[in-house]
Amino acid sequence: MIQNLSAGEAINVQLEQEKKTKRRYRDAVTGWLFLLPSLILLAVFIFYPMFRTVFLSFYLTDFAGHPTVFAGLSNFKELFTSADYRQSLLYTLMFAAGTVAATVIISLFLALLANEKLKGIGFFRTIFASTMGISVSVASVFWMFLFNPSIGLMNRLMQLFHLPAVSWLTDPHWALFSISLSTVWMNTGFSFLILLGGLQHIDQNLYESAQITGIPYLTQVRRITLPLLSPTLFFVIIVSVINAFQTFGQIDMLTKGGPSNHTNLLVYSIYQDAFINHQFGTSSAEAVILAVIIFVLTIIQFKAGEKKVHYQ
Repeated sequence: MIQNLSAGEAINVQLEQEKKTKRRYRDAVTGWLFLLPSLILLAVFIFYPMFRTVFLSFYLTDFAGHPTVFAGLSNFKELFTSADYRQSLLYTLMFAAGTVAATVIISLFLALLANEKLKGIGFFRTIFASTMGISVSVASVFWMFLFNPSIGLMNRLMQLFHLPAVSWLTDPHWALFSISLSTVWMNTGFSFLILLGGLQHIDQNLYESAQITGIPYLTQVRRITLPLLSPTLFFVIIVSVINAFQTFGQIDMLTKGGPSNHTNLLVYSIYQDAFINHQFGTSSAEAVILAVIIFVLTIIQFKAGEKKVHYQ
């Protein structure tokens, strides 16, 4: 096209193209400069630790965590032949299944209640969501007093129903349940708030039409609410599963992985091996296995769950 133009016009077109090229280059450099601080933070605190963990999982390490001997897959074989690790994996799966199911069901029930147009419902919405503003350490201290065998509220309630007192945090039969109960309480606020937001974006005309035709409330929930809320529910379940497998703070403060390793879930096991036993190669292998488990479960949820999610 430039060949059909005069010499002056061709030069002007060429100069304009060069200006556009320089402008695009300048915009690209400016964009990367804005991204640079975030990229540096990601590289230092996420990518480097991730690759370093994978690297150390194939080595034996010294007391300071420096690799000494290449072990190949020995760390992984040792873990899967360890009865303690298999027990930790089993209890983690049980914990995740129980807490995720309870959190989602309770949060959905509270969100349905809070979505009703009732007088003073704003106060209850604040109460239901308040747990998301409490740190794990503060919540753990609160539950520590509730679970106290002599002065705790939980045993006081047991006495009201003429039931024997329970050593909630030191009895192997109750310790994992106690940690699960406190975790559900801590996570309910976030899930409730997300589900309530999803409910409030559903067209109210659908409910009005259903009420006019005499459709019962439970049928409205099953036929209208759950299908339209399915994208939000899908998100909440994914996040809840990931959070369940990463549980650490309440275990560290309430049980220290005991009694008899009944609350020694995967993340706490990684912490013990790395910072108490100083077996950094083994703990890195545990971290890699945990990452693979979370990744596989997330993929399974996407494959199985997206078919039932209605985005329109």
